[in-house]
Amino acid sequence: MEPLVLLGEILMVNLVLSGDNAVVIALASKNLPLKQRKQAVWLGAIGAVLLRIILTWIAVILLQIPLIQGIGGIMLLYIAFKLLLEHDGDSSVRGGTTLWKSIQTILAADFIMSLDNVLAIAALANGDLAILVMGIAISIPIVVWGSNLIADWLHKYPLLVYLGAGILAYTAGKMLLHDPKVGPLLESIIPVMINFVPVFLAGIVIMVGWFKKLGQNKA
Repeated sequence: MEPLVLLGEILMVNLVLSGDNAVVIALASKNLPLKQRKQAVWLGAIGAVLLRIILTWIAVILLQIPLIQGIGGIMLLYIAFKLLLEHDGDSSVRGGTTLWKSIQTILAADFIMSLDNVLAIAALANGDLAILVMGIAISIPIVVWGSNLIADWLHKYPLLVYLGAGILAYTAGKMLLHDPKVGPLLESIIPVMINFVPVFLAGIVIMVGWFKKLGQNKA
């Protein structure tokens, strides 16, 4: 059951974090003629997937280094907070006027936005190559065919964003505990509560997002 749970977590993280990548592809190619638009979507998506594979491979290697996993956990926690506090898509992306310019825009934006995705997948996989490959494979149809559909889902069902942010925060907690330097340090500070760190972080992130939404509704 554990691999299935992991795949479920990866699917949710991909759904939330790849949504913006898919929207970037749609926005960057919107000004092109239909035929070139389709080419831009496919070429941009293929480039984005290859880029993601390379970044994930690098992330897996880096996460084996002491303190790197702890730093990665902090980064992932920041991404989880940012996801709930600033999630507004990538509407500022300008559409390209030529096929090549559109592809450049897609790859540049995807490089920046894929960092959080590959970090999360590499951490969730925890060195399991099969899970890692499946995680990347899941992201392919999301990036290629997702486009505005995913953005609509995230808008209609905010719970998906909360759930994704919670999984990211939980994964960040696990990364902190698994780090050979940070883990023992945390255990010496909070020995009784050490196993609850991932759950605690997930709860904090979701609560912050919920309070933010309450504030917006009152305003």
